[in-house]
Amino acid sequence: MLADPESAPDAQLWEAIAGDDHAAFTTLFERHAQAVWNYAYRLTGSWSAAEDVLSTTFLTAWRRRADVVLIRESALPWLYTVAANLVRNDHRRRSRFLRLVPKLAVPEESRDHAEELAEHDHTQQRLKKVLAAVDELPASEREAVQLCMVGRMSTADAAELLGITEVSVRSRLSRARTRLRRMTSDDSMTEESFDE
Repeated sequence: MLADPESAPDAQLWEAIAGDDHAAFTTLFERHAQAVWNYAYRLTGSWSAAEDVLSTTFLTAWRRRADVVLIRESALPWLYTVAANLVRNDHRRRSRFLRLVPKLAVPEESRDHAEELAEHDHTQQRLKKVLAAVDELPASEREAVQLCMVGRMSTADAAELLGITEVSVRSRLSRARTRLRRMTSDDSMTEESFDE
């Protein structure tokens, strides 16, 4: 443990962090959290997304503390790289998700044109509401919804992809359904909500 973590340079803090020094990690977080948040906000344009990126960046730092060796005196370039990668990966996931959106609202059969337009408008409004609600879910639940409810992936395949147990995927989906029902005021929120 460092005697005075506040005055220690980042490289010295990182060595202490690699040895599970929580005080050194707290100091590193306090030193760079605002800069990482600002960077994430510039990349995402969203306060909540910047918060997610900030927390996941430092979670990654803690998880990889023993694997990473800083090549510079400051940890900030490494933290920026992690944040940028998180944003890029999230952007890719969102892009794949948004490519599915047009497929989510396919009309089932031909009907009266006015009726069809009204139904289509209602469906689009409901879809926008559901997609906005999905966007507000915590990241772990959002991933489960995107993979299983939207992407029609089995819970077993989603578990393998996410590196968690199938029970955890089911639990995330259950929590997500509860949140989505509350956020959209819809008690019938199921996979079929994405089929309309």
